Amino acid sequence: MMKLKVAVVIEARMGSTRLPGKVLAPIMERPMLSFLLERVKRAKTIDEIVVATTTKAADDKIEGLAKEEGVKVFRGSEEDVLQRVTLAAQELRADAVVRLTADCPLVDWRIVDRLVKIYQQGNYDYISNVIERSFPLGFDIEVFSFKKLQEIEKTATEKVYREHPPYYFYAHPSKFRLKNWKAQGKMNWPDLRVTLDTKEDYLVLTKIFEELYPKNSDFSAEEVVSLMRLHPEWAAINSQIKHRHLPRPTVS
Repeated sequence: MMKLKVAVVIEARMGSTRLPGKVLAPIMERPMLSFLLERVKRAKTIDEIVVATTTKAADDKIEGLAKEEGVKVFRGSEEDVLQRVTLAAQELRADAVVRLTADCPLVDWRIVDRLVKIYQQGNYDYISNVIERSFPLGFDIEVFSFKKLQEIEKTATEKVYREHPPYYFYAHPSKFRLKNWKAQGKMNWPDLRVTLDTKEDYLVLTKIFEELYPKNSDFSAEEVVSLMRLHPEWAAINSQIKHRHLPRPTVS
């Protein structure tokens, strides 16, 4: 099997309608994005990481942090995220792209590795754990072909596709070889929010990191879920937040 170059592209920007500056919000005196980068760097299947931010002056801080953390930065359009992600991956000459967003600081490198391996072994165009939601919101990982992404970037004109880069894949299931990885057992908790979009989310994430990180900086997604099952009052803090879901086709 030919070795593919796998690049992680992390979408990050300071602009946010519900919680401006959230990706650099501090937990234990460290920016949120710093924790995400620390966790993703542990993945064994990836070759490079790039933070894809915008050309806006407010995002200079994101570029500064990424450079401090020793990862590459690409700056592009704020509105045309599809173009930004495509150009960022192009600069790294990626064969496969792992797409993450900076509002998911709990992403587990073990899940990244599992999805990349399935992607490589199955000859898929796109694989994720989000087409049919089963994992808690905040462990979202998507892996897809850079060649196919380039084709989409050249042809997809509708606003929804420009704002949500991988959406074209699962909105057109007949055109691509897709795979959805479903959570099993205790991990199957799609109503749990461990992402960052509101002040309530920030409070929940702060509790999780303060509880788990000092004991083991490499804590797993399973440990997060176990902790939240022990503290239903924490899960209740942000349980009323409505998340915008794009329509999902059924994929095996």
